[in-house]
Amino acid sequence: MDLQDQLKKLFPNHQFQEPEEISSEKSELFMQDEPIICKYEKKGRNGKPVTILENYNGSDEDLKNLAKDIKSKLGVGGSVKDDTIVIQGNHRDKIMEMLKSKGFNVKRVGG
Repeated sequence: MDLQDQLKKLFPNHQFQEPEEISSEKSELFMQDEPIICKYEKKGRNGKPVTILENYNGSDEDLKNLAKDIKSKLGVGGSVKDDTIVIQGNHRDKIMEMLKSKGFNVKRVGG
């Protein structure tokens, strides 16, 4: 005897409704016309390389979700500061491929 049968015995006049399906997809990120700028930088960071993504015009929440997705797929650290995403290490090529596969227009700056 499962839970539904027990509830039918306890509440015989109750009309059961089928639960609505909840979509498990994440909300889509804001897509923009202008390219996201992907650049490599070492200055001012004690010689440690970082990849910087800037020029994203979406909401702060979308920016954080994008950064979280990139960091988890690459297995690296990073942060979101002043509407830019800072990823530890030189991962420009991988990040650019990931963003292009999501439908973003990406522009490589420097080197």
